[in-house]
Amino acid sequence: MSGRHHVSVRRDRLCCPICSSVLRDPVTVPCGHNFCRRCVRDRWDRDRDGGRPCSCPQCGRRFPSRPELVQNSTLSAVVRDTERRHQQLDGSPQVQKKARSSTGTPDGTRCRRHRRPLDVYCCTDERIICDLCASNEHRGHRIGGVEEERRRGEEELKTMRTELKQHLQKQEEKWENLGRMPEQVQEEAGLTKNYCESVIVNVMDSLQRHYRSLSQLIGAQREAAAAQVDASRQRLQVKMEAMKRRDAELDRLAQTDSSVHFLQSWPSVRLLCEEDLLPPPPQDSEDPLLPFQFTKRSVEQLGRKLEELCDKEFASICQTVPAESGEQQESEEESDDEDDVQPRYEASSSPLPGLIGLHRTEQKKEPEAREDFLQYACDVFLDPSTAHEDLVVSEGDRQVMLSPQKCKSPALRYPHRFLHRRQVLCREGLRAERCYYEVEVEGHKAEIALTYRGIDRKSRTKLSAFGGSANSWSLDRSTNYSVSHRADSVQLTKPPRHHRIGVYLSFRAGTLAFYEVADRMTFLYKIEAEFTEPLYPGFWLGDKCCIRICDLRS
Repeated sequence: MSGRHHVSVRRDRLCCPICSSVLRDPVTVPCGHNFCRRCVRDRWDRDRDGGRPCSCPQCGRRFPSRPELVQNSTLSAVVRDTERRHQQLDGSPQVQKKARSSTGTPDGTRCRRHRRPLDVYCCTDERIICDLCASNEHRGHRIGGVEEERRRGEEELKTMRTELKQHLQKQEEKWENLGRMPEQVQEEAGLTKNYCESVIVNVMDSLQRHYRSLSQLIGAQREAAAAQVDASRQRLQVKMEAMKRRDAELDRLAQTDSSVHFLQSWPSVRLLCEEDLLPPPPQDSEDPLLPFQFTKRSVEQLGRKLEELCDKEFASICQTVPAESGEQQESEEESDDEDDVQPRYEASSSPLPGLIGLHRTEQKKEPEAREDFLQYACDVFLDPSTAHEDLVVSEGDRQVMLSPQKCKSPALRYPHRFLHRRQVLCREGLRAERCYYEVEVEGHKAEIALTYRGIDRKSRTKLSAFGGSANSWSLDRSTNYSVSHRADSVQLTKPPRHHRIGVYLSFRAGTLAFYEVADRMTFLYKIEAEFTEPLYPGFWLGDKCCIRICDLRS
């Protein structure tokens, strides 16, 4: 069996025309030239970002589309054999590095094609080239000297390091503040609990049973806030360690003597530093104490409105009941009590969270013009504690939209939220003789609904969907309108033409009507039913949808 023959190959024949180093993972392009896989891939990526067509970096041949890179296994074997023989002959592991060096340039590097010093830097392509490459292949590009561009890069590096250190200092201060936050969370949770208790005790004794659920909510807020602080500290610690490593890397790059190495490494390092300087994600900016403030504000509002309502109604009773009335008059008033108790509260007065009362009104004809509907305008506000985790409530609890990115909060934080459907309820339950409100819808798909408070919020079945049971009614807005109830839908022929929807409820008469609101009211559909409980407005949001409750009092 004959011995294996070795063919002598000059090492400069095995160098990549782009990086001038021995080929690594060589690939062949359609014109037959060979390059390092990473070199030609990065070159074509830069050409694509600059709007230039793919071409061979050596001969300049253009390709109609980006070619698929084919690994040259034969050339890979030749490179390995050649390197092995050179190492055996020279007896030094630094042969490759010495072979690449030559005289005549500061770093001993010459252009592979023109054999001229690589003393020009193309800022457009971020490549070190010779003067012939600059005049032939880089016309119109921003060109500079290697040393000049290094000085400019060093100035950028110095500025970047200063900004990075300042940013790191701010992060460290924030981390220290978060270290003190758990104690504040515990203290604020205790203060909030005591504050809510003092407010509720001054209202009505019948509301005491609700305090237990409120206390559980505060406990859940405390746990969620503490978990948020811990998570933020962990994220900050990881980020600070990464920034410290980046600073060390910048320090090593600043001290390098090789301009070629500096200019080859700086663009990618600069991109990583810019990513480190990006603002923190929304979950890092959220105030852990915000849920406590919201709880206090909501309970305070509830107590104030309850007290105002009681003062007003007791004063009204004292004025309307004559002091000289006898037992017969008292008996007559008691007989009328069933008709008067519920109609006592006017929907246009300050709404009581969770329930809007009734007011005795004279028999009036149904409204027709928008001015007639506005007589029965009522204030409704969204209840963030019922909102699905993908929804964000804002604008004073009058606007809801899909979260721009996943910022999910634990389900334990709001035990009454919808778990599987992007739905939200309002705080107010409507049972006035006549109620009217308007909403503006942005987006393609949405549902405007009214439902009893006990709607299923945990299951994946249709019972948790608006219009999916006997206890909810829904106007579905998509390509066309439809109305849903008991999981059945009635398709309407009118497509949506305006973004504002008017909802008119006559609770005692048992009618619910939907309108499009523009210069005039456009009737959509009327529902007749026997309502046995207060109706809570609710909304379902499709993708890229936003719903805003209009303020009709201003």
